[in-house]
Amino acid sequence: MNFGPRKTEPQEINITPLIDVVFILLIFFMVTTTFQREADLAISLPQASKEPQPQQEIPLEIVISAQGQYYVGGQELVNNRVETLKQALKQLARGQKDKPLVVRADAKTPHQFVVSAMDAAAQLGLVRLSIATTQAQD
Repeated sequence: MNFGPRKTEPQEINITPLIDVVFILLIFFMVTTTFQREADLAISLPQASKEPQPQQEIPLEIVISAQGQYYVGGQELVNNRVETLKQALKQLARGQKDKPLVVRADAKTPHQFVVSAMDAAAQLGLVRLSIATTQAQD
């Protein structure tokens, strides 16, 4: 028997399969990633301030009740369909697409009615949209 020291070659770890797997995962994630635009409608969010801002022109106003009933220019609409809202806004705006529009909704209004009002405004080309808020009570 030969109990002397053996000559062994140094062990090497082959990382080629690991690199292949990493590249395949990279390609998979690049191919399956989708990009989507979050919003097509630009809205100006209210900012808190102690002093009221002077208004230069009287804005159009949509008021939405807790039940989803629309009021345009202080007048209640006959139903809460988007087509009716668009027709009322078109009559009130009289073709002025740069006229400011304020959406004022009850705190318990379903979100769908607010989104529908914003969508109707966007379809008519009204671009100066703001959402009215009230100051929180302490």
